[in-house]
Amino acid sequence: MEKFRELLLDVWREACRHIRIEESAAAITEMLARRMPLERLLVRRIDIARCCLETVAVALVDLRRRPEHTRTDWSAEDLNRVLAWCSRSEVLGGRRSGPSGADLSVIAPQDLDGDLLAGPLRDQHGPAGVLLLAAAPGDRFDKRHAGMAEALLEPFSVALENDRRLREMEVLREAAEADKRSLLNRLGRRTLGDTIIGEEVGLRPVMERIELVARSDVPVLIFGDTGTGKELISRAIHTRSDRAAGPFMRVNCGAIPPELIDSQLFGHERGSFTGATDTHRGWFERADRGTLFLDEIGELPPAAQVRLLRVLQDGSFERVGSQRPITVDVRIVAATHRDLSGMVRDGKFREDLWYRLAVFPVSLPKLRERTEDIPALARHFAQRAAIRFGLAPRMPTAEDIGLLVSYAWPGNIRELAAVLDRAAILGNGERLEVATALGAQNTTAPAPRREATLPPGPCNVEAMSLDEAVRLHIESALRATRGRIEGPNGAAARLKINPHTLRARMRKLQIDWARFRNATAPEPETGYE
Repeated sequence: MEKFRELLLDVWREACRHIRIEESAAAITEMLARRMPLERLLVRRIDIARCCLETVAVALVDLRRRPEHTRTDWSAEDLNRVLAWCSRSEVLGGRRSGPSGADLSVIAPQDLDGDLLAGPLRDQHGPAGVLLLAAAPGDRFDKRHAGMAEALLEPFSVALENDRRLREMEVLREAAEADKRSLLNRLGRRTLGDTIIGEEVGLRPVMERIELVARSDVPVLIFGDTGTGKELISRAIHTRSDRAAGPFMRVNCGAIPPELIDSQLFGHERGSFTGATDTHRGWFERADRGTLFLDEIGELPPAAQVRLLRVLQDGSFERVGSQRPITVDVRIVAATHRDLSGMVRDGKFREDLWYRLAVFPVSLPKLRERTEDIPALARHFAQRAAIRFGLAPRMPTAEDIGLLVSYAWPGNIRELAAVLDRAAILGNGERLEVATALGAQNTTAPAPRREATLPPGPCNVEAMSLDEAVRLHIESALRATRGRIEGPNGAAARLKINPHTLRARMRKLQIDWARFRNATAPEPETGYE
C-alpha cells in the first residue's frame, strides 16, 4: 500500500469530506480515472434480509451518461457464495462471461460486461457491500490496478458505513416528523408552540406580571377557575425563563392516589414497598434544572405538604425507602382553583407552605370577564377543529360571535373549545352550527314543558331565550312534516342536522313529536324551500 500512499491520502480526504457516498464516489472516480482506464465506479450494499445487492452510488467518467441505480436479487445459494467471498477479502478481476464470471455474475449488474475489478466492503459486523470498477470499452485492468483497487476497500468501507448511519438517521427523522404531524393533527395545531390568545387584550395584565417574574426563580402561584388556562400560563413562565432549555413537568396533584403521591413526587427505591420492583425517579428528579408545574396544589395531603416544604426550603429530599438526600434545582409553579387562604384558616393547608408558594401570585380572569377575547378564541378553536376533524375551515359569523359573547361560560375556555368542536362536527365542514352547539350547554334542570307558539304579528326572536327560539324552529319543522323526523321529507332533513342530534335536542327541550302526527301541515314557507 506504500506505493499508493499519495492516492490513498486523497481518497481518504474525499471519503471523509462528503456526507453522502454519491459525492465521495464522484470525487474519487475523477482521481482514479487519471491513473487507470476507469469508465464507471459502483458501490453496492449487501442486504441480507432481502437477499439482494443494491447499488447505492454510481460515478461515471463520462458525465453525459446517465447513472442507473440497480438491484440484483439473489437466491440463498448466491448469497452464501458472496458472503464466503467477502470473508476471503480477495479482489476479483475479469469479465462476467470469463473464468471468474461465476462470482462476478452475481456481483455486477448485467449491463457491465467489460473488464471488471470487484472487492468486498466490510464493517464491524461483517460483509457490508461491494466496490466495482468497470474499465472503458476495449481497455483492461492489470495487476497494478488490482492492487490499487485493494487499497480502496478500507476507505470505501468507511464511506459505506457512514452512508448507512446517515440513512438510518433520515429514517428516524422522517418517523419523528410523521409522529409530530400526527400529534399536531390530534391537537388541531399547525405548530407545537403554545398560542396565547388575548395576550395583548384581555390577558394583558397577566402577561405583564409573567414578564416581571419569569426570569427569577421565585415560586409562582396561579389562581383561576377550571378551564381558564393555568397550564398554558405556567408554560409561558417556563419558556420565558432562563430554564427554557430544561424540562417542563406537569403533575396533577388531585389525580394521584394519596398512598402513591410521595413515590410519584420524590421517587422510591427498589423493594421499598410491595410492587416496587425497580428504582423510580420522581417528578422532582425528572424536572431537575427545569420547571415543575404542580396543578391543583390544594389537593396535596398533609404529609406530602411537609415534604414539599422541605424541598422548597433547601432543595433536597429522600426517595421513599432511602435515607440518602438528593439535591435538585427545580423552579416551582403551582396552580389551584380553590381558596387556599381559606383552607389555611381552616387548617386544611399548611400556613408555612402557603407563604412559600404565594411569593408571586397570578390571578387568571374568567372567560366572561374577558369577552373581548372571545372572537379571536372562537376563530382559533374553529381552525383547530377543522384540522383535527379533517373538515374545511369555517369561521364563526357575526351572529355566531354574538351568541358566544352573550353566553356565561361557566366552563371558561375549555368549554368554548368544546362548543366550537361540536359546532364544526355538526356543520360537517359546510358551516359552524354554533347555535345548535350552544343549546347543549344548558345543564340546569329543564323547566316544565310548554308548547311554543308564534305570537301574533312579527316574531321578536331577540326577546326570546335561545332554547325558546330553538324550540320554535324544531316544532315548526315537525308541524310541516307531521311529526316525521327521518327521511328526505323529515324534520331532520329540513333542519339540515343528523336525526339522532335532532332527537337528543327534542328530549332536552321536552318536545313530543307524536303531538304533530295528526297536525295539519301548513303551506310550505320560503324559509324551508
